[in-house]
Amino acid sequence: MGTLGAIPLYLLVARAGQAGTAAAALIVTAVGVWAASVVARDLGKKDPQVVVIDEVAGFLVTMLPVRELSWAAIGIGFLVFRGLDILKPWPVRRLEDLPGGWGIVMDDVAAGLLGAAGMEGLRLAGVLS
Repeated sequence: MGTLGAIPLYLLVARAGQAGTAAAALIVTAVGVWAASVVARDLGKKDPQVVVIDEVAGFLVTMLPVRELSWAAIGIGFLVFRGLDILKPWPVRRLEDLPGGWGIVMDDVAAGLLGAAGMEGLRLAGVLS
């Protein structure tokens, strides 16, 4: 599960605040689209299970609204993102139809955007800092 592997990276980049998290999310997304395209092509599979960089990108996007680093926020963000990544609500699932690495990565980024909206709601409600 790539989301667990994203936590150490998040802990590192979150020290630079939301800008650090945003920069990491952009870089991981860009590299992820390229790498996922290469792996999918080489393995001849539409969405190879060995590709997990998409989950890293999605988790980082989910964590964008978090202003104060805490284990509670990480745990909630993990659960929110994983739930959305598994359920793939509309329009997230439709993005899987994009070609190559775009389809592999962008559905998780979209799930991350929905997760970020949820995290922002929790922040505004005072549940998260």
